[in-house]
Amino acid sequence: MVTAKVWVLKKHFEGFPKTSDFDLKKIELPNLKDGELLLESVFLSVDPYMRPYSQRDMKEGDIMIGTQVASLTAYFGLLEVCKMKLGDTVLVNAAAGAVGSVVGQLAKIGGCKVVGCAGSDYKVAYLKKIGFDEAFNYKTVVSLDEALRKASPDGYDCFFDNVGGEFASIAINHMKKYGRIAVCGAISQYNDSVPQKGPYVQVPMIFKELRMEGFIVTRWNNRWEEGLKALLKWVVEGKVKCHEQVTEGFENMPMAFIGMLKGENLGKAIVKV
Repeated sequence: MVTAKVWVLKKHFEGFPKTSDFDLKKIELPNLKDGELLLESVFLSVDPYMRPYSQRDMKEGDIMIGTQVASLTAYFGLLEVCKMKLGDTVLVNAAAGAVGSVVGQLAKIGGCKVVGCAGSDYKVAYLKKIGFDEAFNYKTVVSLDEALRKASPDGYDCFFDNVGGEFASIAINHMKKYGRIAVCGAISQYNDSVPQKGPYVQVPMIFKELRMEGFIVTRWNNRWEEGLKALLKWVVEGKVKCHEQVTEGFENMPMAFIGMLKGENLGKAIVKV
């Protein structure tokens, strides 16, 4: 019998997750059946989706959800939902994260102007280093409305939204007519004890004739190989640069998860088991 360590959801999160909400346990794995393989994880991923999914799909005492390292979200969200075109101006928030940083680079490969925002000057410098045309620290600007206008006075054709909340409420007013919005995440709202009011999107949606679509990447499971091949090609060619925030040790997984939700990571947050 093989034993494994697992992180259990000890208590449902109330507001921001705490290390006391988790419990590290050992379990015995069932015997393998004919044709089955047992694989040992080397790297594990911590991602924003784990916060709302745990509330929706898990009960206290369940093994914490998660995945091994893999991403296709930026590729399909930008190409299939935003339907990026040559010459578009693309806005990305949480742009220094695992998804946002790839979205910006793919948009540059597609011949777009790219504007990104992040939560520190260090992250803004990173965005400029990987090719973003404009980038700003949303925590230090006097006015988000003015910062968006200054970065692209003519507005935005595509908005890849990882944040939601107040940012989305303001950004939608800067969309060009017939603009497209891909709603990938809402990290600004995941830890709220009391739901935020708004955003009230109907007026700009109507008068600018915008299209807004939420998505989950598993929609394109049948095209997974296509996305991996395209991304790998661009990485090998040096057109897409990847940065990983590595936390050592499976025992530190809750700390890595909480740090990611606080925005402490640059690029992809992973745990080396």
